[in-house]
Amino acid sequence: SYWAATVISNLFSVVPLIGLDLVEWLLGGFSVNTPTLTRFFYAHVLLPFVVLFLVFVHILSLHKNGSSNPLGVSNGSYLLFHPFFVFKDVLGFVLVFVLFYFIFFFFPYSIMDSDNFREANPLVTPHHIQ
Repeated sequence: SYWAATVISNLFSVVPLIGLDLVEWLLGGFSVNTPTLTRFFYAHVLLPFVVLFLVFVHILSLHKNGSSNPLGVSNGSYLLFHPFFVFKDVLGFVLVFVLFYFIFFFFPYSIMDSDNFREANPLVTPHHIQ
């Protein structure tokens, strides 16, 4: 939404010394416009892949180095990473994926705010933002 992009991008204006320049760079100008939507779209497309890569690196580092027990007590019985943990993680991911996509495709308006259907007017600030 127009006002969400305005409010969230203006949060960066409090960064000392570079805040206003950072907001102008983030918006691609002085207000929300086409460059803003393009940048926010790219951020929303690329960020999940960055997070997925970090999760992958985290799992690989745990697999290589192993996890430690903070109590220092170990009975020596271990489970293999593959297939036990891989299967459990993939099954959980698939179940959440199916649930989310069921909601997204069959009930898309149930997860949206009703204000998204109003035309954005930059001259009138909504009451819940003022």
